[in-house]
Amino acid sequence: MKYHRLNEVIELLQPLWQEYPELNLAQLLRKLADEAGFKGDLCDLTDDTLIYHLKMRNSPTEAAIPGLQKDHEDDFKTALLRARGIIKD
Repeated sequence: MKYHRLNEVIELLQPLWQEYPELNLAQLLRKLADEAGFKGDLCDLTDDTLIYHLKMRNSPTEAAIPGLQKDHEDDFKTALLRARGIIKD
């Protein structure tokens, strides 16, 4: 994990951990993994899963995932033409 990703995880975990001070780090990570629907071992939980879940956990279910909204097209034809390079940004 790169330093900026580590800092991002720490910034996202801090307020949540303050809500659940009775949990140790492993218990908190298991809670987050369960919320995200992750069923595997904690050692297989990716930092991307953790970061996106922490960013999105209090968002409405129809909210766009951070980083994907910039690529969103309401119209399929426009999306296809943009993907083929016919429409330039």
